[in-house]
Amino acid sequence: MTDLGGRIMVMGSSGSGKSTLAMRLGGITGLPVVHIDCLFWKPGWVESPKDELDAKVRAAADGPAWIIDGHFKRTLGYRLERADTVIFLDFNRCVCLWRVLKRWMKYYGKSRPDMTQGCHEKIDLPFLKWIWDYSKNVRVDTLAWLAEIQPPKRVVILKGNRAVKGFLAGVSESKEI
Repeated sequence: MTDLGGRIMVMGSSGSGKSTLAMRLGGITGLPVVHIDCLFWKPGWVESPKDELDAKVRAAADGPAWIIDGHFKRTLGYRLERADTVIFLDFNRCVCLWRVLKRWMKYYGKSRPDMTQGCHEKIDLPFLKWIWDYSKNVRVDTLAWLAEIQPPKRVVILKGNRAVKGFLAGVSESKEI
């Protein structure tokens, strides 16, 4: 596996496994993991003001090494300027919806590890609709945007659990050499 560099973006729909992949990559590489959801949400599901979020994302992306997970379109350009690798989890919307439902059941009434404390897991119709519509509203634009990225930046598109497992195995093997 080719070196991913020290700055890795992980993108994809809600429920695609961005945070899980980021944490696993962090465990393999030793890179610090930043969850944009933790930068965006304040306790009680209060949104950070745009300028505050932008400042937090800039501070994280200006760091020497990181894995940042999250799609947040407004901050993609800034993160990409600094990223060595962009990983896009291109999962079927039914898989993403199922995972979000499982996550909701697992963390009902509490905050999950990759979320701001005080943001108890919740689910609502607009969120489910956003996931359902992701493939037509966000995915197509994201794939076009990724197609324009030039070396030396690296783009990795993973479709399905098997691809993610193979990718992680390759990263792990390269770290053992």
